[in-house]
Amino acid sequence: MLKGFKDFVLRGNVVDLAVAVVIGAAFTAVVTAFTGAFLKPLIQLIAGGGEFAGSFLVNGVVFDYASFINAVITFVLTAWVIYFLVVYPLKVVSERRKRGEEAGPAESTEVELLTEIRDLLKEQAQTRRPGGRGDDGGTAGRIPHQER
Repeated sequence: MLKGFKDFVLRGNVVDLAVAVVIGAAFTAVVTAFTGAFLKPLIQLIAGGGEFAGSFLVNGVVFDYASFINAVITFVLTAWVIYFLVVYPLKVVSERRKRGEEAGPAESTEVELLTEIRDLLKEQAQTRRPGGRGDDGGTAGRIPHQER
């Protein structure tokens, strides 16, 4: 059971996904800190400053619109960076591969070996049947003790 779990966890896609999630979370924290430390105070300053800047009071309830604007800016910045640093470059590489300008991912050695074996077996099958009969004089498929 542990071996199966180990195989699952160490599979390439799972490790890549885990790394992506950790980096994404760290990046989101950086963007959130940036917008909280610099953009939200700017929004509050533009709104007039003071104790309730970036918010308004209705019947003693505070509506903090600066936090909402800050969250929207955080989302847009994160989406923008992900698109231009991850999605767009992968799209360009994919288009180049379709046009044949860039080689695709290399096949695994297992696939290469199986392809070679297949090709060798095809060659052997073609050289054994020059006139429709194999090298055994036409006895292929007969039981050795069986006579005609």
